[in-house]
Amino acid sequence: MLKHTPDAADTKKLPKGYLAAALRNLQGLGYTLSPALFRAVQKLPREAFEQLYYPLIADVRRMVGAHVHYAPMYPGFPEQVMQEDEAELYFNAMFHYYTWELPYADSVQRTPLEEQVKLKVIDLGSITEFRTLIRQLMEARGSISAEDQKDIDAVIANTANEELDELLPQEIPFKENAGFVAASLLRHDKADVATISPYFMTATDVLRLAVAWSEGDVSLAAATRFRKFKRSERRLLLGLLERCQTITEDMLRYRERWIRLGEILHPSEYKQRYKRCEEAFDILRNNKAFTTFNGSVELALQYHQMWTALDLLAKRPGEFARRLAKLLRMTREPEYVVMAFAEVADQVSTPVLLQVKSYFARQRELPELRVFFPKGNVAKAWATPNTLPEISEEDCRDIVDLCEQTLVARFAVRPSLGKVYVDERLKDYLVPFSQRSASKALHTLVRGSRIPLEEGNTVRFFCWWKEGKMDGTSTGRVDIDLSAVMYDKNWNYVEHISYTNLRSAQYHAVHSGDIVTAPYGASEFIDLHIPSIVEYGGRYVVATLHSFTGQPYCNLPECFTGWMMRKKPGSGEIYEPATVSNKIDVTADTQLAIPVILDLVERTVIWTDLSLTRDPFHVNNVEGNQKGMVIIGKAMTSLKKLDLYDLFTLHAKARGELAASPQQADTVFSVDQGVTPYHIEQIMAEYVV
Repeated sequence: MLKHTPDAADTKKLPKGYLAAALRNLQGLGYTLSPALFRAVQKLPREAFEQLYYPLIADVRRMVGAHVHYAPMYPGFPEQVMQEDEAELYFNAMFHYYTWELPYADSVQRTPLEEQVKLKVIDLGSITEFRTLIRQLMEARGSISAEDQKDIDAVIANTANEELDELLPQEIPFKENAGFVAASLLRHDKADVATISPYFMTATDVLRLAVAWSEGDVSLAAATRFRKFKRSERRLLLGLLERCQTITEDMLRYRERWIRLGEILHPSEYKQRYKRCEEAFDILRNNKAFTTFNGSVELALQYHQMWTALDLLAKRPGEFARRLAKLLRMTREPEYVVMAFAEVADQVSTPVLLQVKSYFARQRELPELRVFFPKGNVAKAWATPNTLPEISEEDCRDIVDLCEQTLVARFAVRPSLGKVYVDERLKDYLVPFSQRSASKALHTLVRGSRIPLEEGNTVRFFCWWKEGKMDGTSTGRVDIDLSAVMYDKNWNYVEHISYTNLRSAQYHAVHSGDIVTAPYGASEFIDLHIPSIVEYGGRYVVATLHSFTGQPYCNLPECFTGWMMRKKPGSGEIYEPATVSNKIDVTADTQLAIPVILDLVERTVIWTDLSLTRDPFHVNNVEGNQKGMVIIGKAMTSLKKLDLYDLFTLHAKARGELAASPQQADTVFSVDQGVTPYHIEQIMAEYVV
C-alpha cells in the first residue's frame, strides 16, 4: 500500500498525492476508478475523501482476499517444491505434523510481478440506482442468496419509515423472498398488517413468514425452532392465515411444522375471531380425514383416468406444467395432453414456462445423468442415471412451440427494447432461477455456467482459513486441505495433487505444502500448468476443499478459496490480488466443497459452487471421495439448462429487433457490456417475468 502524508498547511483541500496514492493502491488490487468517479472524488475535501477511501479499500481487499497474510509451508513455491528431493519433502511434512511449526521462515525474496493486469473499474453510483438494486432483489422471480438477504435487511433497518414506500415493491412474486422481507420489516418495527398482507396469499406463505421471523430456513427444506411470539404477533399471523384460501389443504403439506407452530400461536384462544384457522388446526392435530388436490390427481393417475387428471390439473396450471413430462410418458394419446395444456399455458408463471421449454427442447439429447439441486441452504447436487423413457420428437416440439408462443406474447406487452444485440457467448451462461445457496464470491454465477479461462498457461488455486472461536465456542485445531484431481476426457482418473502428492512426476503441477493448524490463519496453493496436463491426456480438473479435522465450514471464523491465472508463476508474490480471477467464501454446513471444475481442453471454468457430505467410511480427503467427485463432475459437465442467449432472444423477438453488433443496438445483452450474466438481480427481476 502506498501512503501519502499531507502538508499541515492545507488539510481541507484534497492533495493530488492523496488521490495518486489511492489509485496506485487500488491498481495493486486489480481495480481503478472510472472517469466520472475520479472527477467526483477529486472535488472532495480531504476528510470526506478519507471517509470514502478507507472503507472502500478495506472492502476491495476483502473481496479479492488481500486482507489476510499468506504464509505457505514453502515460501519459495512453486520452484522450491519442484526442486526439493523426496526425503526433504517428507522430513518437512513430518516436522510440521509433530511440532505444528513451519520448516521455513517466510523470507524469500521474489521478483516483481511482470504481468500486465486488466483493471476492473469502480464506477460512480447513486441512491436511486442503489434502491433499484435492492428492489430488484426483492422482486426476483427466484430465491436469493444469504448475502442478498443481509443486504436487504440492512437497508430496511436503515431506511426511514416515510421512505419505505419508495423502496418496497407492490408485489414480491417469489414467496420465500416475500416471507423474508415481511419478517425484516416486522423485526425492525417498519410495518403492520396493512403493509405486508398483499404479499401473502396461501397458508405456506404465512408459514414462511413465521419461519423467517424465527430466523429459520425460509425455503422450508429444514425444520425451524419457532420463537415465542408476542400476543400481538400471534394475532397478526393468525389474521394473515384467516384471509388465505383453502388453508387446510395447504397446511397439510407441512403438517408437523404447523402443529409445532400452532402450539405457540394458540389458535383456540381466538376461535371466535379466526374460525377457519381453528378448524384447520383441529384437522391437523386430530388427523381427521381430508381430501387433497394432489391426492385426487394421484388417484386418477393410478387408475389411468387421464381425462379426470387433466380436468383437475387444468385448475392448477403450475402443477400441470410440473407433471407434463410424466403425463406424456404414460398416455397413448399425447396430443390431448398438449391440447389441454395449451388451454392453461398462459396462466403458468414465467420461470416454470421457461424451464418447461428448456426441458423439452433438450429431451432428445439424453444425458447420461440427471442432476438435481435439492431445496435448502446447502449447495448440494444429486445425480442419478437417466433411465426415463423418451418422449417423441413431435410432442417435444409441440410443447416447445407452445411455451415459446406464450412467452413471446407475455413479453410483448413490456416496454420496447428497440434494436437488440444478443451475444452468442451467452449460450455458456445459465438463467438464474435459484440463488438460495449461492456462496458469496467476487463474481457470482449460476451453477453450470461456463466462463473462459483468462490468458496464461498456469492456474493457481488458493485457499485460506483460520481456526479460533465461533459464537464463543472454540473450533479446536482446523486442517483444511486443498486438492486438485485430474481426469481424462472420459472421466478416468489421471492424477491428483494434494497433501499426499505434492508434485506430479508426469507434468508441471505442484502443491505448496500441507499445513495442519491455523491459529493465525493458514494458506495452501496449487499450480497447474495447462499445456503439460493436456499433452499428458488430462482434460478435467476438479478443485476440492476438504475439512480434514471434520469441522463444517459454517463453524469456522473464515475460509475462502479461488484461483488466479498466471503467465509467469515465478514472478511477483505467491498471492497477487490483482491476478485473482475469482474468490469464493466457503461457508456451507458440509466438510467437502467443490467450487469449480476446469475443462482444460476447452479452457473453460465450470461454475459448480457445490458441497458434498463426507463419506463416513473414508478419511475426508481426495482419495476417499473419488466416486462422489466423478459423479458430480460428469453431471455438471453434461448439465443442460436454459441459457441466457435463449432467454434474451425471446425478449428480442417479443419486443425488439435483432441487431448484428452492439454498436447498432439500443439494448445490449453480452458477456462484458450492457446486461451481463453478472447482473443476476436485474435478470431475475426484469427478464424472468
